[in-house]
Amino acid sequence: MAQKTYRLEIGGKMYEFAEGTTYLQIAEQLQDPAKPPVLLFSVNNRLRELYHKVSADGKVEFLTIQDPSGFKTYQRSLCMMMLKAIRDIAGDDRGYETSIHYMVSDGLYCTLSDPKKVTDEFIGAVFSRMQELHKQHLPIVKKNISTDHARQIFREMGMDDKDRLFRFRLSSRANMYELDGYRNYNYGYMAHNTSVLDKFALTRYEDGFVLRFPSMEEPDRVPEFDPVVKLFQVQKKSLEWGDMLGIFSVADLDERIVNGRAKELILTQEAYHEKQIASIAQEIAAHPKQKLVMIAGPSSSGKTTFSHRLSTQLSVYGLNPHPIAVDDYFVDREKTPRDASGDYDYECLEAIDVEQFNADMTRLLAGEEVSMPTYNFKTGKREYKGNVQKLGNRDILVIEGIHGLNDRLSYSLPPESKYRIYISALTQLNIDEHNRIPTTDGRLLRRIVRDARTRGISAQSTIARWPSVRRGEENNIFPFQERADVMFNSALIYELAVLKIYAEPLLYSIDPLSREFAEAKRLIKFLNYFVPMAPEGIPMNSLVREFIGGSCFDV
Repeated sequence: MAQKTYRLEIGGKMYEFAEGTTYLQIAEQLQDPAKPPVLLFSVNNRLRELYHKVSADGKVEFLTIQDPSGFKTYQRSLCMMMLKAIRDIAGDDRGYETSIHYMVSDGLYCTLSDPKKVTDEFIGAVFSRMQELHKQHLPIVKKNISTDHARQIFREMGMDDKDRLFRFRLSSRANMYELDGYRNYNYGYMAHNTSVLDKFALTRYEDGFVLRFPSMEEPDRVPEFDPVVKLFQVQKKSLEWGDMLGIFSVADLDERIVNGRAKELILTQEAYHEKQIASIAQEIAAHPKQKLVMIAGPSSSGKTTFSHRLSTQLSVYGLNPHPIAVDDYFVDREKTPRDASGDYDYECLEAIDVEQFNADMTRLLAGEEVSMPTYNFKTGKREYKGNVQKLGNRDILVIEGIHGLNDRLSYSLPPESKYRIYISALTQLNIDEHNRIPTTDGRLLRRIVRDARTRGISAQSTIARWPSVRRGEENNIFPFQERADVMFNSALIYELAVLKIYAEPLLYSIDPLSREFAEAKRLIKFLNYFVPMAPEGIPMNSLVREFIGGSCFDV
């Protein structure tokens, strides 16, 4: 009997492969030596690991570190190889228990339970052991086991966060990965072998160290370490505040919710935000020459609500704040530049009438009356509706827009007149000690919920647009963030448990055959870790209200 074969479309060409052929074998056969190694594949828009075997016809795409899903796979796999190396060096010494936190430059910031053990000798030993593991070409093997068995393994290995997290896991099975006897649970797909993990570096930094890796754009090298100091300090402060509350991981949050302490947590978090905003307002009020408060940050950071809350606090100091949205200075739609895909690029500075913005702000600073524009997003035109502004001695402009920290936006305005604020949602929670929550996930979920509620935009469309939004942030926001006089972290420690209620139905509505379904599936799995939290009790001025609704502000 002839062996059954299947037809696969790969790179626009048709191939036939025998039933049972692994996708790893196919990837090795078709690998372009000029490109990075294949880490993952998708078949009919479903992500899969390379050990899977051909069992049906389909359209296949092989993914490398230059693809978003492949990049995340490289990161996760490199983390496991590092944790294996640390275990090999430290054995069962609890002082070397490792936590993986947030991004610093092009790497992940990590700490040990005993900071004194972070030495140059330790860093060098771990790096050397990782190089050995890479050269040994060791397989990373997935094993599907019962959840109870997984929890037993976690307890034996001292992984308390994972053990408690799986208490809230409904599934009776779990996927564990094993590397040369070292076992761990990883949120997401993994590489098949240490042979593909060839580019990495370790650098001591602050109280810990940074695991560094290549970028998607330059996969052949690890870039120079260039930490974003102000952003790091904000993230560190948020992490320390979460630790002070006893909430480091999702399991900590879940336990608070099921124990009936959600209301207390909401009030504490909101008070913390209000204290920070009040402190910023006090700083601004102490410098009367600063007439322009420039607020910038990436998509779904809560800039609008923040500007309203800051305005309220400025009023406490006798100032008269006037909010201005830079979006009202968009050029007419037909003059808007287009991106590489041919879509309107609203994220670039050229989408703003910079000359008119500077002219109006200069006149306001000079004490003149200025007719202020409003951009009509339906017609794609600027309109003037009789909104006339004139600055008095106690008046101050609160200007919000993604280019607020770029001096090209306000090139003609005196530097001493500006107070710059960078705002972003920097999630301080980890899934567990080894699996971080990317800050982009929180912002994407915020945007999915808001787009559906306020603009009637489907989750599928929001996810499809997200890569373009991210490119705009990389080009127009992040390069200027260190210019801020102050940074504000808008993430709420409880918000993902609330967003879960609104986001899940939207994600389930995405067509399973669409390209966006893989990302929707990943987000659904991610949200499964959270016990849902009802929005009752969240104040009307909370930043999360900008996304779920019920805000007292016009957002």
